[in-house]
Amino acid sequence: MRLPAGGLQMSEPAFHHDPVMVDRVVELFGPVPPGVVVDATVGGGGHANALLDAHDHLTVLGLDRDEDAVLAATEALAPHQGRAQVHRGSYSQIGEQGLGDEGGVVGLLFDLGVSSPQLERAERGFSFRRDGPLDMRMDRRQRRTAAEVVNEYPLDELVDVLAGYGDERHARRLAAAIVDARPLGSTGELADVVRAAMPARGRRRGHPARRTFQAIRIEVNEELDRLATGLDRAIDVLEPGGRCVVLSYHSGEDRLVKQRFREAATGGCTCPPRLPCVCGAEPLGRVLTSGARKASPEEVARNPRAESARLRAFERIPNGRAGDER
Repeated sequence: MRLPAGGLQMSEPAFHHDPVMVDRVVELFGPVPPGVVVDATVGGGGHANALLDAHDHLTVLGLDRDEDAVLAATEALAPHQGRAQVHRGSYSQIGEQGLGDEGGVVGLLFDLGVSSPQLERAERGFSFRRDGPLDMRMDRRQRRTAAEVVNEYPLDELVDVLAGYGDERHARRLAAAIVDARPLGSTGELADVVRAAMPARGRRRGHPARRTFQAIRIEVNEELDRLATGLDRAIDVLEPGGRCVVLSYHSGEDRLVKQRFREAATGGCTCPPRLPCVCGAEPLGRVLTSGARKASPEEVARNPRAESARLRAFERIPNGRAGDER
């Protein structure tokens, strides 16, 4: 992939975001051959900056759906002129024109979920602690917002969203309360309805609306569908020796990452464990992490967002050499 020098649009810094498990991410990309690392959720550029500072053999292509993040990352990576470029786009577009389609991709990084700056801006509608519009769009060019999910989804469909994307055990009770309270006009109103409907035992695990907001955000942005496509494309474009590293913050995300990495490492083999493969599967690489890695207690103390982070890594290798490591 050719990285043109210059041409990056500049702006005032849009936000600051502390990258999670940055030392481990930098370490994992150290052994990859020279080439391009696609930071598929570049955010404020924290991980990308650390990679460029640590590894002279790498360049970075940053992607993000959020215009504010693109502007912030563009400025943050400006000192690395010629080694970095940033595009507005989704990781589900990896492999398309200009987004990793020219080869030389030796790394992909996914830092999933919502960023701290997005949560801190009430007008984005992501936070249950700040009153704002029912928005929650990562890409504000798209039409569907949280208002549509909250005020227009049928009861059963809303139950499926809260249960499937929020792991919410009280999904039907909360969905019924939301439907009864329609129309809701703000995040504050939604949080109040959920708080009032949540049984007392459900209020002992953090803010009562946390899982509801998470589920609606995932639905609005089609995050799991896009992630499945993005992971498949990421593994496909990786050069031999290249690595894919994913930081997830939700059990559904982590299950999907685990499944996709395992399928790539086995080639989709359907043969019984510990018996020779006779189904013709061709492994694409190996899983580098035995289980999901977590942030250290020291990092969690500095950055509470890291507490829910789960890291998994995969390495693309030539056929015939695949297997799990560590």
